[in-house]
Amino acid sequence: MKKGMLASIGAYLLWGILPIFWKSLQTVPAGEILLHRMVWSLAFLLVLLSLRKQWRWLGQVRRSRKILFSFLASALLLTLNWYTYIYAVNNGHIVEASLGYFINPLLNVLLGVFLLREHLRRRQWLAIAIAGAGVIYLTFEYGHLPWIALILAFTFALYGLLRKTAALGSLAGLSLEMMILFLPAVSILLYLESAGAAHFGSDGPAINGLLIFTGLATTLPLLLFAYGAQRVRLSTIGILQYIAPTLQFLLGIYLYHESFTTTRLIGFICVWTALIIYTFDGLLVRRQRKQAEILATE
Repeated sequence: MKKGMLASIGAYLLWGILPIFWKSLQTVPAGEILLHRMVWSLAFLLVLLSLRKQWRWLGQVRRSRKILFSFLASALLLTLNWYTYIYAVNNGHIVEASLGYFINPLLNVLLGVFLLREHLRRRQWLAIAIAGAGVIYLTFEYGHLPWIALILAFTFALYGLLRKTAALGSLAGLSLEMMILFLPAVSILLYLESAGAAHFGSDGPAINGLLIFTGLATTLPLLLFAYGAQRVRLSTIGILQYIAPTLQFLLGIYLYHESFTTTRLIGFICVWTALIIYTFDGLLVRRQRKQAEILATE
């Protein structure tokens, strides 16, 4: 349990401070960073798979087109999510990006209703309504939807839904996604190199090293999360998941001095209130179920 908790906290801490890493690559376009992230993530994952000798899942993929198409869809969602996040960080929208990941748990619940026909309790509906009011308020005050937040929330929620029902585990699944994306990514990078437009190799050894390091920066928190999720209670994970967007939010305001007006504060308060209600409801229901189980065994 202790190792699982440390791994989970480590994963969310790394996700929380990732804006610092992406900011160090601010001179490189978001699209090029994304391509390197795909290529070097696969390189790191192949080393890991070789060390652990975990290749049996490839036969499972070859025998099932359904698995392949499922992970093609998840890979595309991951691509859009990664690009949006890198773009947001390097263009001064870290606070809005954090809003997307605050909204994400509530959006997961909503997708469960419409796609998995799950039933919500009253407090869950109340939480979603308050969060929705916050988004609507921000939209009217700014004159446009908070697109970055919504794209991040929707893509990550849909990605999580696909991975929840996927036939492969965390390591194998991420490896397959990177295999699917590798050829397009490396082809575009080679084209940029031939056209003299690539930053890798021309911006100095520091940028080269950081671009290569995108593979480890991507896969390490995912592997820590997968390790922790198997050993920590779901209710605990539900609380720990707020570490990452909270750190991102604080970095955006206090380290990178992004604008945080009263309008934004009101919108965020709506979302935070919704999350408190949602978390309280989950903890209360789990406590009631545990008490019922105890009474049933007496």
